[in-house]
Amino acid sequence: MSFDPLQYKTTTRQQWEDAAEAWHNWDPTLTTWLAEATGLMLAGAGVGPGGRVLDVAAGAGGQSIAAARRVGTEGSVVATDISPKILTYAAKEAAELGLRLDTVEADGERLGKAVGSDFDSVISRLGLIYFPDQAAALAGFHAALRNGGRMSAVVYSTADRNGFFAGPVGVIRRRAGLPAPGPGLPGPFSLGSPGVVEDALRTAGFDDVAVEALDAPLRLASAAECLRFERESFGALHQMLAGVPNQEREDVWAEVEDELRQYETSDGFVGPCELLVVRGTR
Repeated sequence: MSFDPLQYKTTTRQQWEDAAEAWHNWDPTLTTWLAEATGLMLAGAGVGPGGRVLDVAAGAGGQSIAAARRVGTEGSVVATDISPKILTYAAKEAAELGLRLDTVEADGERLGKAVGSDFDSVISRLGLIYFPDQAAALAGFHAALRNGGRMSAVVYSTADRNGFFAGPVGVIRRRAGLPAPGPGLPGPFSLGSPGVVEDALRTAGFDDVAVEALDAPLRLASAAECLRFERESFGALHQMLAGVPNQEREDVWAEVEDELRQYETSDGFVGPCELLVVRGTR
C-alpha cells in the first residue's frame, strides 16, 4: 500500500486530539526526561530575553512554556500544532503562570501566513520527525526566521539506541504485519542516522549546522509504568495498532510490557534513549 501523506496527517491530527489530555497529564514526566535536551535546544536557537520564538509541533507546550520564561515580558512565543485541542493545554498553563504565549493551529509543513516571519528563533521538540515532508517543514522554519535567526530541534537518534520506544514499535509492527518504514517516510527514527538531520538543515538553507548527541534515559518506576505512559500518550503506537483485531490488542500490549521489562533495574525502569539536538542559522 502506498503512503498517503494527506491521510497520514488526518490520522495524526486525530491521534493528538485523542491523546491531548494524557500528554498534558504526563507533562511532569516529560519535563524531567527532556529537561537537558530542552535546555540545549533553547540555547541552540538563541532563545533569550526579548526574543520572538516560534515553536512548531508544540503539543501541550512544555518547551513553549520554558521558552516563554526565557524571553520574559518583552518577548513573545507562538506555539503551533496540527491539533487545536492539545494547544488548549499550553494556553491554559501559560495563562495560569502569567506568561505570554499565543497558540495557532497550523500544519507544520505550511506555516506561511498563519504565523508570519522575522522570528529570532524557531524550535521543535520531537515534532519534525513525524512530518511527511520534512524538507517543506524545514524550508518553512527557514522562511519564518529573520536573517541571522536560529533554529534548533530535538529528534531521536537510531532505533538501536532507543530501546524504550523501538522495542514497543517492533512488537506492534510484527503483530500488525507492518513492513519496516521506507526511506524518507515519517517516524520516530526518520532523522536519526548519522548525517541525515544535518544534511536536511543544510539543504533547507541553514548555515553553521551542528548536532549534539545526548544520552537521555527514560526513568520510571517500572516497565508497567512505561507501558502506561506510552499506551496513554504515544499516538504513533495506536496508529500502528489499528491493523490488529480489537480482541488481540490487550495481548499485544502484554507483549510490549514483556519487551520493556528488560530495562528494569534495582533503581526502577531505565529505558535507553539517545536524542539529537540539531541547530542552524539562517
